[in-house]
Amino acid sequence: MTPLLQIKDLSVEFVAGQLVTKAVSSFSLTVERGETVAIVGESGSGKSVTALSILQLLPMPPARITSGEILFSPDGAAGIDLLHQSSPEMRSIRGNRIGMIFQEPMTSLNPVMNCGSQVVEAIRMHTKISATEAKEKTISLFDKVKLPDPKTIFSRYPHQLSGGQKQRVMIAMAMSCHPSLLICDEPTTALDVTVQKTILELIKDLQQSEQMGVLFITHDLGVVSEIADRALVMYKGYLAEQGPVREIFAKPKHPYTIGLLKCRPLLHPKGERLPTVSDFLNPTADSADDKINFSSLGSSSNPSVLPDAPHDGKKLLEVEDLHVWFPSAKNIFGKTLQYFKAVNGVNFNLQKGEVLGLVGESGCGKTTLGRALLRLIKPISGKILFNGQELNAYDDRDLKKLRREIQIVFQDPFSSLNPRLKIGDAIAEPLNVHGLAGSKREARDRVVNLLEQVDMKSEHLNRYPHEFSGGQRQRIVIARALALNPSFIVFDESVSALDVSVQSQILNLINDLKKRLGFTVVFISHDLSVIRYISDRIMVMNNGKIEEIGLAEELYQFPKSEYTKRLIESIPGQARQSSSSALGK
Repeated sequence: MTPLLQIKDLSVEFVAGQLVTKAVSSFSLTVERGETVAIVGESGSGKSVTALSILQLLPMPPARITSGEILFSPDGAAGIDLLHQSSPEMRSIRGNRIGMIFQEPMTSLNPVMNCGSQVVEAIRMHTKISATEAKEKTISLFDKVKLPDPKTIFSRYPHQLSGGQKQRVMIAMAMSCHPSLLICDEPTTALDVTVQKTILELIKDLQQSEQMGVLFITHDLGVVSEIADRALVMYKGYLAEQGPVREIFAKPKHPYTIGLLKCRPLLHPKGERLPTVSDFLNPTADSADDKINFSSLGSSSNPSVLPDAPHDGKKLLEVEDLHVWFPSAKNIFGKTLQYFKAVNGVNFNLQKGEVLGLVGESGCGKTTLGRALLRLIKPISGKILFNGQELNAYDDRDLKKLRREIQIVFQDPFSSLNPRLKIGDAIAEPLNVHGLAGSKREARDRVVNLLEQVDMKSEHLNRYPHEFSGGQRQRIVIARALALNPSFIVFDESVSALDVSVQSQILNLINDLKKRLGFTVVFISHDLSVIRYISDRIMVMNNGKIEEIGLAEELYQFPKSEYTKRLIESIPGQARQSSSSALGK
């Protein structure tokens, strides 16, 4: 039979004035019925552009398709070329014959419509059934994607659901008309590992029961190992390598693929410098036809190992019976009837120079705890002692002085930066607020020095946040956090949504800066493989309480709590760790 989907020699470029950027170059693939094909690569490799081209969702202009065919044949007959279908014809295909799950469910769902109505709308657009029948089908779909209490979820709005629940609503919507092809564009990025595992299993079950073809787009090779039959690796718009997943993992041929595999923290012990993709490619090449430095293959088996940070045994932070509660129900007079206990009786301490990893699922209280440690949220009871002094006793003036000592790096660097401020001004802002800037020249010199510490250049001073990549923006907010020479920094999910190679660069950078500047760290993440790599000790949270705490390697290898065991078992690619040793680890 004719393949379900065939892409033949697709080329896409973006035009901005006189500047032409090639996003996809002569790319081809096939997807058979009942097969899962993964496209993997870093941001900018052309994955999402390829997926959006299939459904004619690219903005034209600035995008233009210069060559190629995209043939879709749901019935096994000769395929129709999706690139030459009219708008009404494409509307009949989108959501009906081809479903798509987008990367960010919050921006994909309408915030002013309840979740059930949005799925009903999609069903009734493509089928001739009544509103009552569509509602019954939606509730059945919600049950099929394992949403708790489907009837209640039907009436809820997107902001009332967790990230994993919103993603399940998107899956239900994509599956509502029984599509022949399902396109998944980074559907599990930044989700908890347990939720991620559930979503992957759900997509796999639905694919097998419906005999769909699935095109799965991701930058995470660990996820690919869990779900795909075949994988295609994209690099700067070109197809670098393709083959069965087991073959890609066991014997990767292209240096770019080897780099993606070896960058994962899962494969490296604490302190070992993580390799990056650039270590396997010619760093001086800047074209899509980069010459590959084959001599680097197998020669990076002795990466530099950073020495352990000296701990003098002195306690920087002590937390005693900490409670942070939020009102969840009130009566008509405004009296609180019920509380959500985000942090509920937490006790721990932190030594100077230590990295404490804080891990748990979304909603477990880890971000609330991190913000309470910085007095960004006021606890209802308990003590937080910083250098022996209780934070709750600080008045506003003392708290301002304390801000010089404690800083936070937030999860999303783009929303952390003012889009109207040049990054030089953004980094100088804390210096100005605390009266440490001196003259304009002194402030500029200090900002340049901070940029150089995070491996950026002085010419970046006058650029705006939107002119940088995600990894560069993360470096900028780290530079801003370092502006006041803090002794304590909280990193809140600061690498969760980054490409694996960029993640490696940021983790190496944090290690380098910590060794050089000697600050103490609480590193918050839902990814235990990252936490294990970066931390001295790990603290696992669940439902506002500490599940267990211990030395990083000991807790990772021999977890005591069933909850911790479940987190570790959910790490994508965990089963492939031993096979990846063939890469020269």
